[in-house]
Amino acid sequence: MSRKSSMSASPKPARHEDIRTITTTAELAEFCELAKAQPYVTLDTEFLRERTYYSKLCLIQAALPPSSAKGEGGLAVLIDPLVEGLSLEPLYDLFRHKATVKVFHAARQDLEIFFHDAGVLPDPLFDTQIAAMVCGFGEQVGYETLVKKIARQPLDKSSRFTDWSIRPLSDAQAQYALADVTHLRAIYEFLADQLNKTGRAPWLGEEVAVLLDPETYITRPEEAWQRIRTRSGSPRFLAVVRELARFREAFAQERDIPRARVLKDDALIELASTKPLTEADLGKSRLLLREARRGEIANGILAAVKAGIESKDLPKPAPDEPGRPGNAALSELLRVLLKAKSDEAGVAPRLIASAAELDAIASGARDLPALHGWRAEVFGDDALRLAGGEIALSAHNGAVKVVTVAG
Repeated sequence: MSRKSSMSASPKPARHEDIRTITTTAELAEFCELAKAQPYVTLDTEFLRERTYYSKLCLIQAALPPSSAKGEGGLAVLIDPLVEGLSLEPLYDLFRHKATVKVFHAARQDLEIFFHDAGVLPDPLFDTQIAAMVCGFGEQVGYETLVKKIARQPLDKSSRFTDWSIRPLSDAQAQYALADVTHLRAIYEFLADQLNKTGRAPWLGEEVAVLLDPETYITRPEEAWQRIRTRSGSPRFLAVVRELARFREAFAQERDIPRARVLKDDALIELASTKPLTEADLGKSRLLLREARRGEIANGILAAVKAGIESKDLPKPAPDEPGRPGNAALSELLRVLLKAKSDEAGVAPRLIASAAELDAIASGARDLPALHGWRAEVFGDDALRLAGGEIALSAHNGAVKVVTVAG
């Protein structure tokens, strides 16, 4: 890694003449004080999660705006959280500083790391991926796409697949990492300007509120079973699934290992069907990992199966999937309306409503995100009018038009 550098003196890195690497708390504090004087700071992280439950933070990148009254215009740094003794508290203090916008692209995984590390989330927050969808750049638009379309710069992604925990970083890795925050400045300024011109900044605010809600990053073992797809709706089967998923989640969290290292989904469903009661029964499983057939995991599995079998609090099967016969035609009409409205607004359709939400509206559901906030303005209100027979859809000059139905 680079030698220690001073924020106030000329940088003296070991390998990079133009890259500053922060390795002490004092250096980080000095950079964060500079950032507090700026309207925004761009940020990104590099992490590993293949071998752990929680992401392992390996690198933080940050950049100040291109112009600065203090002469630090364009300053971009790497922050090395793997250096012994480096505290990230100055960064978290910056996260709490309301006068500086913290800019990320596709922020959720980055924020999850900071939330689990210190219980802090950057506020105010600007997510360029969400902003780009609001501004009509398509669904789940990638950073590379925005760099090409907005910053009009090439982006070297050769270091995309790398182990960021290995030190020292190569020149290519350092340059790759910094590019994730230096180009982000132009992207942020462009998108922020677009949102202000169109009056859609509040739309972004609604979406960012989800990212700033701590509940977004909390996984409760007792709720883990709801993410598992099953074909059986038997309450007793689901009770065993619930207990197995609860055990797996808690075990993985406590030991910071991936869920799949404990029990894969297909094996969990198999065990919920066969309901093994002994280690000998576990040995008959086709899908269970060998190391899970004995010891702590085996004991946990057997205890979970027993708890599911004996449970008096049986889960209720999920209601029939929306879009059942009788609603299929309305679902298709809602899809046409969504496409027309999203084209008209220049917003990615998926950001407004999912296919499941359209089916749910057709089946009578009304407590849905697509029917509230800015989504209601763009699509939801007309969706309810269409479902209620107040409007119809018509084709005119190759475009879909909304037509009021005479009462």
